[in-house]
Amino acid sequence: MSNFPSSVQNYEALSSLMGLMREAATTGQWDQLVALEKQCQDRVQVMRQVDPQVSLDEGARERKKALILQMLADDASIRSHTEPWMEKLQWVLRSTRREQKVRQAYTPMR
Repeated sequence: MSNFPSSVQNYEALSSLMGLMREAATTGQWDQLVALEKQCQDRVQVMRQVDPQVSLDEGARERKKALILQMLADDASIRSHTEPWMEKLQWVLRSTRREQKVRQAYTPMR
């Protein structure tokens, strides 16, 4: 870790997790992605405990800004891999539901 205040160190940890999430999404490791997402949620909970009014010097503010920009880029990359997969999954689920409705409609009543 760096010599930055703990609030910036939390952003560094979150950015590191986001990078791992990006790698998992890129390689299709969906279970790993879900586990990392949970870790990110836990980290955000920790960050909410940190006083949001902590004043940062110029170097710490610039580092925090760079980390946020990197996390936004990682998030966009993750979405570019997960959204097509989610759309395909939704299509499969809709098709399955339609098939079930057709079977119910044409199954003879006893």
